[in-house]
Amino acid sequence: MPEYKAPLRDIRFLMDEVLDMPTHYQGINAYAETATPDMVEAIIQEGAKFCENELSPLNAIGDQEGCTWSEEGVTTPKGFKEAYQKFVENGWPSLAHEPERGGQGLPESLGIVISEMVGTANWSWGMYPGLSHGAMNTLEMHGTEEQKDTYLTKLISGEWTGTMCLTEAHCGSDLGTLRTKAEPNSDGSYNITGTKIFISAGEHDMADNIVHIVLARLPDAPQGTKGISLFIVPKFLPNTDGSVGERNAVQCGSIEHKMGIHGNSTAVMNFDAAKGFLIGEPNKGLHHMFTFMNTARIGTALQGVAASELAFQGALAYAKDRLAMRALSGAKCPDKAADPIIVHPDVRRMLFTMKTFAEGGRALVYLTAKYADIVKKGNTDEDKKEADEMLAFLTPIAKAFLTETGYEAANHGVQVFGGHGFIAEWGMEQIVRDTRIATIYEGTTGIQALDLLGRKVLMSQGESLKRFTKIVHKFCKFHSDNEEMQPFVEPLAALNKEWGEHTMKIGMAAMKDRDEVGAAAYDYLMYSGYIVLAYLFAEQVQVSQAKLAEGASDSDFYKAKIKTAEFYYDRILPRVKGHAEAMLSGGSNLLSLDEEHFRF
Repeated sequence: MPEYKAPLRDIRFLMDEVLDMPTHYQGINAYAETATPDMVEAIIQEGAKFCENELSPLNAIGDQEGCTWSEEGVTTPKGFKEAYQKFVENGWPSLAHEPERGGQGLPESLGIVISEMVGTANWSWGMYPGLSHGAMNTLEMHGTEEQKDTYLTKLISGEWTGTMCLTEAHCGSDLGTLRTKAEPNSDGSYNITGTKIFISAGEHDMADNIVHIVLARLPDAPQGTKGISLFIVPKFLPNTDGSVGERNAVQCGSIEHKMGIHGNSTAVMNFDAAKGFLIGEPNKGLHHMFTFMNTARIGTALQGVAASELAFQGALAYAKDRLAMRALSGAKCPDKAADPIIVHPDVRRMLFTMKTFAEGGRALVYLTAKYADIVKKGNTDEDKKEADEMLAFLTPIAKAFLTETGYEAANHGVQVFGGHGFIAEWGMEQIVRDTRIATIYEGTTGIQALDLLGRKVLMSQGESLKRFTKIVHKFCKFHSDNEEMQPFVEPLAALNKEWGEHTMKIGMAAMKDRDEVGAAAYDYLMYSGYIVLAYLFAEQVQVSQAKLAEGASDSDFYKAKIKTAEFYYDRILPRVKGHAEAMLSGGSNLLSLDEEHFRF
C-alpha cells in the first residue's frame, strides 16, 4: 500500500491562491475571528500528521483483516478503535460544528480538507466519523432542541457515531417503495420495524453508542416518496443524564462480504419495534434527509479525489524506481541496466491523467465546500440562496464525475505497476476495490446524471447552468487580451458557449419524448464535468502565470501546474467531443431494440 503523504503544497495553493479562502473566511461574520490564517494552517498541519502517522499504516491492515461479526456485535480491524480514540481526544469530530453544543465553529470547507486527508490515508476508517457528519448536519437543521441536547452534543464530541439507514433489500435508490414501519406510542415516540441493508458503519466497537437516522412510514402515510418520515433510532437509549442506557431493539443481523472497503462494517440492521423519535415534520423525511444526502454526496466526491491522489502517489514512486527498457530517444540512465519507466511516454500519460484528476478534482470539491460555507453561515439570506443554487448544480457533477474519474485513476495506478499492480502486497489493487463502490452509493452515476440534467438544468429552464456559465464567460472575457492565457481561454470559451447550445437541443428533444433526458444524461454529466475541470485548471494557470511573473521562489511548482493544465487541455478535454456526439445522438439507439431481443 502506498505510504500516504498529504499534498500540502497543492492544498495551500488552492485554498490561499486560487479560491482565496482567507478573504472568504474574513467575509463571513461567523468565521472572521475563528478561521484565521494561523489557525487554518495549524489545523491542516496537525491533520496531515495524524493521517500520515496514525491512519495510513492501518489501511492495508483494515483490508486484510476486515471486520468480524458475532452476536455480541462487530469488531473492527486492529488499531481502528485506538486511532478513533485519538481522533476524538484531539477534537477532530467537532471541527465544523456549533460551539453551543461543543463544536469549534470552524468552516465546513476546512472540515472537507481534513476529510480528504483522512479518506486518502484510510477510506474504510474515515467512513466511521464521516457518516456522523451527515447525521450531525441533519439534526442541526431539523432536530428539536431536546434532540440536539441529547444526540447532537454526543455526536459532535465523537463519543457517539451516526449512520444513514435508507436502503432495503427490495429498493435501492427508489425510496418510494420502502416498507419500514413507524407505529406511534403514547409517549410521543415510535416503534420502528423493518430491515435496512448496506448500512455503512452500522455496527462497530469504536464508540459508546450509534445513532441511526432511519427512513420509515407512518401508518396513515401517503404512498410513494410523499409518505416517508425520518427518525432517530439509537443503539442504546440515552438516560436523562446523557449517559448510555438500555439496549434498543435494533440488532446487526450480519455484515456484507464486499469487494472492497473491508475495514468498514457494512451492516444489515434489523429494527424490531425499536424506539425511535421523529425528526422534523411527518411525511417530510425525504426532504429532511437531503440535508444528509448532500453532505454525503460531497463526501463521496472526495473518495474520487482520494483514489486519484493515492493511486498517483503510489504509481509515481514506483515509476521513478522501476527499471524496464530504454527510452526510445536513447538511454537516460546509461549507468543502470535499464531506464526507470517514468521516461516512457505511455507511463507519463497515465501519471498525468491521475495527477489531473487528483488536482482538478480537489479544486472542484473545495469549490463546492466554499459554497457550503455560505449556505451554512452566509451573512444574508440572499447570499445563502445564491450559494445554495450553485451548490445544487455542482453537487451531482462532483459526486458522479469525480468518482468515475477516481476509479479510472485507480486502474491506471495498477497499470503503471504492470503485473505487480495485480498483486495485493503492493496495495494498488486495494485502491481499485475500495473506490469501486463510490460510483454507486449516495446515488449511482446514472441517478446523479438525471438529477443534473433533468432536475437541476431542464426543470430550471437552464437557469442553474447559466449561473455557472456566466462565471466562466466573465473569466474568459477578462483574460481575452492575455496572450499567455489564450491556449486555455479560447477553447474554454467555445465549450462554454457550446454547453448552452447543446443543452437547448436536448431540452427541445425532451419536450417531445421524456426518454431523451435519460438517454442523454450520463454523457451530459461527463461532458459537464470535463468543462468544469477545464475552467478550474484555467484559473490555476492564471494564478501560476502571475506568480511566475512576480518571480516566485518555488517556480517549479507553478511551472508544473501549467504543464499539468496543458496536458489536461490537450489529452483529456478532447473527450468532450465524444460525449457531445453521444448525448445528441438521441434515444432511439438505446430504446429501439425490443427487450426480448436482448441476449445474455
